[in-house]
Amino acid sequence: MISPRRALCVAVLALVLLPITAILTTPSPAAAEPHKRSQAESAALARRMLAKLKVARPLSLRGYSRKRFLPKEGRRTSRCSTREKVLARDGRRVRKNAHCHPVKGTWYSPYDGKVLKSERYVDVDHVVPLSYAWRSGAKRWSAAKRRAFAHDLVRPELITVSHSANIAKGGQGPQSWRPSRRAHWCRYATSWITVKHHYRLFVTRSERTALLNMLRAC
Repeated sequence: MISPRRALCVAVLALVLLPITAILTTPSPAAAEPHKRSQAESAALARRMLAKLKVARPLSLRGYSRKRFLPKEGRRTSRCSTREKVLARDGRRVRKNAHCHPVKGTWYSPYDGKVLKSERYVDVDHVVPLSYAWRSGAKRWSAAKRRAFAHDLVRPELITVSHSANIAKGGQGPQSWRPSRRAHWCRYATSWITVKHHYRLFVTRSERTALLNMLRAC
């Protein structure tokens, strides 16, 4: 049997510890929404970068060829091609053969939310399409700069997506195409702006408006 005095001590101790436990177990507002905060910060930075981009009419597509960006597309500059590097980076449990080609793995396509379990259904998309970059200023670049752009693994220019989403997008810009998954609009817009800002490519008025609209999803 617990004595009255002992029961009183236990009750007092519980009242003292209760606020401490509540503090430790209740997440702070800052810790509860790190993803939201990160998206908001990314969107704010993207808006600042977008404001610095020149607004102009698109250049002519005359003279464009994929080979202007990928002159040696069929040849390797290292053991692994750029495509194979992106597939290894973006996939889960990727297994490669002796030639660096992925023979097994799982890939997620953020454009449409598809989970792809075969490399045959995966494309590596240029977020800013090569033909679109050409009309945004890359037409005036050196061959070396165009190659660097096409193989850029630092900026968010290369991403694994489903073949069907890549075909649907083609060479279109955000004013005429956007990911079917609205949840990816923020990431898509910030990636597009980041690439264009780094390479000092200009935007059209309709493109700028479309990007600002997508940033509202952040």
